[in-house]
Amino acid sequence: MKVLVFFLMVPMVVFSQSDLKKAEQLIFDKHFAKAELFMQNFVDEHPDNLKGIELLGDTYGHQKKWDKAIEQYKLLVKRQPNTANYHYKYGGALGMKALSVSKIKALGIIGDVKNAFLKAAELDSNHIDTRWALVELYMQLPGIIGGSKKKSFKYANELEQLSKVDGYLAKGYIYEYDDEPKLAEKFYKLGIEEGGSLTCFEKLTAFYQTQNQPEKAIANIENAHQKHKRNALHYQIGKVAAEYNVELQKGEQCLHIYLKNYSAADGVPKAWANYRLAQIYKHRGNKTEALKHIDLAITELPKIKTFASEKDKILKL
Repeated sequence: MKVLVFFLMVPMVVFSQSDLKKAEQLIFDKHFAKAELFMQNFVDEHPDNLKGIELLGDTYGHQKKWDKAIEQYKLLVKRQPNTANYHYKYGGALGMKALSVSKIKALGIIGDVKNAFLKAAELDSNHIDTRWALVELYMQLPGIIGGSKKKSFKYANELEQLSKVDGYLAKGYIYEYDDEPKLAEKFYKLGIEEGGSLTCFEKLTAFYQTQNQPEKAIANIENAHQKHKRNALHYQIGKVAAEYNVELQKGEQCLHIYLKNYSAADGVPKAWANYRLAQIYKHRGNKTEALKHIDLAITELPKIKTFASEKDKILKL
C-alpha cells in the first residue's frame, strides 16, 4: 500500500517541479506579470511549497510591488528562520521599500533591513550578496542611524576572503562613495585584473562617467570589447560619445556596427542606437542625418518621450 501511495504522489511532485521551472523561465524572460499570475495560482494550490512562495515574492520584487514581496519573504523567514537567503531577500525588499517612501517612514524600516542582512550574514559565512548589501547599507546610512565606513570595510574584507574580485569592487565602491577617486579607480582596476568579467569593466566605466571622464570610459569599454567581443559594447561606446560630445567619429562607427550586427541578445533596442546617432549628428550640425535617425527611433518606439524631445531640439538647428 505504501508503494502505491508513493507512485501516486510522484506525478504530482513532477508536475510541481515543471510548474516552478515554467515560472523561472517567465521571470528570466521578464514576463513578470504573467509569472505573478501563474505563481499566485500555484501558491494557492500549494501553500506549503517554499520555492513557490519565493518565486511569487520574486515576481512582486521585479515589479517593485515591495509590500507584497515583503509579505512573501517574511512568510519564508517565519517558516525557515535558519535559511540565510530568505533573510537576505526579506531585507532587500524592505530596503527597496525604504527607498520608495518618505525619509521619516524609511527611518522606521532601516532597523529591520539591517537586522535581516546581519542575520543572513550570521547564518551563512559564504553569502556574498548579503555582504555586498551590508557594504552598501553602512556606506549609505547617515552616521546618526548606524552608518559606518569602518563597518563597510569589515564586510568588504569578508568579501575579499570569499572572492578577491568582489572584495576589490566593494572597496572601489566605498572609496567612490567617500569621494576618494584615485583609490576607487585603483580598486576597480584591480577587480578587472583579478576577474576581468563584463561586470568589472562596467563598474570602472560607470565610475569614469560619474567622474566626467568620458575618454577614459570609452577606452575602458574598448578594452572590454577586446576581451569579450560583445556587440552590445559597440552601443556603449556610441552612447558615451553621444552623451558627452566626444570622439564622435568613433561613436558613429560603433553605432553603425551595432545596428549591422544587432540581435535581440544585445539587449538595447535598435531605436536607442538610432537615437544616439541622431545625437551625434546633432552635435555635428548635420540636421538631415539627425532627423533621419531620430525618425527611425520614433517609428520603432513611438511612446518614448526622450525621442520626441530630441527631435524638437534637432528641428531648432
